[in-house]
Amino acid sequence: MELRELRYFAAVVEAGSLTAAAAALHLAQPSLSAAISRLETELGTRLLVRSPRGVEATSAGRYLLDAASRVLGDVDEITREIRRYGAGLVGSLSIAAVPILMWYRLPRLLRDFAADAPEVEVRLLDPPPWEALDMLQQRRVDLAVIVVAEPARFAERHRHELEIIDWGEVPLVAALPPDREAPDPLPLASLNGERLVLPQRTAAVPSLPEAVEAMLLRHGVTPASIATAATIQTSIPLIEAGRVSAILPDPDRRSLARFDVRVRRLDPEPEPLRALVLTHRGAGGDASVARLLRHFAGESPSPR
Repeated sequence: MELRELRYFAAVVEAGSLTAAAAALHLAQPSLSAAISRLETELGTRLLVRSPRGVEATSAGRYLLDAASRVLGDVDEITREIRRYGAGLVGSLSIAAVPILMWYRLPRLLRDFAADAPEVEVRLLDPPPWEALDMLQQRRVDLAVIVVAEPARFAERHRHELEIIDWGEVPLVAALPPDREAPDPLPLASLNGERLVLPQRTAAVPSLPEAVEAMLLRHGVTPASIATAATIQTSIPLIEAGRVSAILPDPDRRSLARFDVRVRRLDPEPEPLRALVLTHRGAGGDASVARLLRHFAGESPSPR
């Protein structure tokens, strides 16, 4: 028994005649009659009673019509749902994003994505950048969103395995203890003799530590000491406690406003970091991932 035969049978019963059903189905009447005969032969019972007024279902035919309606309804529902998956309107995806982008920029984008595809479930993780990259390479997440100091070098290193979207600049600012009076912009030279904190560095993803150390060296700024924190977010309580100062990324110049730190622009203004959105090459074949990537690319100055 084929779905096509069930649709033909249901159409004949609903139309009340083979002629009307054939016209509705855009079939020749002999072809439709032959299909119904094959179905009756396969099931071993008559399904229709033919009369001058048309056709009526037998008791077996009425049972089949009821069952066919349920089956065909289920098939139509499955078809509709699969097409929604194909359009990226349902499904689930996971994103590993560094916290500095999780605090302001990513929620704004996900709000727009939720309006576009409200039934796509999004799972978020907030590892440091090297772990986000590792999770993506192990296919534990669909996308990684990180901040890097050398985007061209990073892209060249990973271009064969990853699709990379440049998600724009991430400015660097001074983050000072809350009771520290300081001009805005803050002269970079004023950090001479200061106690600073930086997150730990990793060769896998050159990021904030490399950028800050290169900047201090270039401008001849020598801090009294540079402490190491595990991540950017674990350095912030030390700044709030007045123990250290820092140079931190501040996407949209709003992400650090939620903390009890004094944020100042720097003079000279540092070279910004870049936010990169990463996914596996070919991952855009997943419609929900492709739909989300279009949102990232729509905000990007230079997709690659």
